[in-house]
Amino acid sequence: MTRTSKARAHPGAAADSPAPALPPLDLDRLPELTRALAARAAEHDRDASFPDEGFALVHQAGLLTATVAPRHGGPGVGLADTVRILRALGTGDPAVALVTAMTLFVHAAEARIPAWPAGAYEDLLADSATRPALVNTLRVEPELGSPVRGGLPATTARRDGTQWVLSGRKIYSTGAVGLSRMLVFARTDEDPVRVGSFIVRAPSPGLSIEPTWDHVGLRASRSDDVLLDAVRVERADVIALAEPGAIPGARPDLTTGAWNALGLTALYLGVAEAARDWLIGFLHERVPTALGAPLATLPRFQTAVGEIDTALTGATTLVDTLAARTDAGDESAVGQAGMAKVLGTRAAINAVEQALALTGNHGLTRANPLQRHYRDVLCSRVHTPQDDSVLTAVGRAALDRHTAPKGK
Repeated sequence: MTRTSKARAHPGAAADSPAPALPPLDLDRLPELTRALAARAAEHDRDASFPDEGFALVHQAGLLTATVAPRHGGPGVGLADTVRILRALGTGDPAVALVTAMTLFVHAAEARIPAWPAGAYEDLLADSATRPALVNTLRVEPELGSPVRGGLPATTARRDGTQWVLSGRKIYSTGAVGLSRMLVFARTDEDPVRVGSFIVRAPSPGLSIEPTWDHVGLRASRSDDVLLDAVRVERADVIALAEPGAIPGARPDLTTGAWNALGLTALYLGVAEAARDWLIGFLHERVPTALGAPLATLPRFQTAVGEIDTALTGATTLVDTLAARTDAGDESAVGQAGMAKVLGTRAAINAVEQALALTGNHGLTRANPLQRHYRDVLCSRVHTPQDDSVLTAVGRAALDRHTAPKGK
């Protein structure tokens, strides 16, 4: 597919030089990419090293820009194709999948509700044409936690001429060491206070990354702390700066929330599928002396694998269906995305736990990938929306729909 981009030329380029085209999207390469990512996932997990070569492959296949809108020269894929991409990448290396997800979500939000300053987005697209231009929104702070649950960030922006000067610390900054842009959620020092996302380009003077990420799972995601010490941002490079309550701010719109919930659930279902596939291979290869046949021939193991496969198929079908309905504008599907995340991530975790129970010491041996899949799939619980928030909202809605009869 041939496409053009309106991205701004780099400094020094001729004024009439055409902007480079984004890499063509090739979804047929997903199985190949899954295998390539899986080949080095254990190494990156062991070393907690950022998988740069994995992002190079994803970039070359056009996956990092899959959700860029057609008006910007992108393919503009919807949520249904995005969950397909993230499930395949999650099967290979969930760290690559997670940072890819953050980048895809940023482009998808811009496609639906344009908010970026035109020049800043054009620059991002120009970078994306030639290299993996990873982007993530940095919101979480030591005192604040996740702003989705309320509160103003401590990270502060003050005016200085034509620039904003940012100071603060962000934690759990997924992909920090590899990001080309960080969308830093911050408050101004004005009265009244305003909040927004400030586009910090890496590297920038005053920007540093503290290697704090020492996690049980997704170790290669390098979700380190980001320190901002008087980092300067042009006043034009700010997204949705307004008084608290005037804009969604830290709370995404419902469709953005559905993309996050379904996309990330698909990623972790991919992890569980990798665990299932390893389990199936193990059961075929394992031939106890007393049995004289592979474990796969025993009804007990066949039933257990059937339970795992049934649960994963059901969860995947639910995610895929809601994603397609969301693309079609079905508001009820958007509202059910949080419930799908609860069901889907629980199915993924339970599937890997069942695989561990079936394999015993073999599953927990570091030489085998099952223990890594288990550590990675546990991370599904921490993403927004978290189970307690979803279930409380669903419970309240159900109770409101079915009030007690008068006099009871």
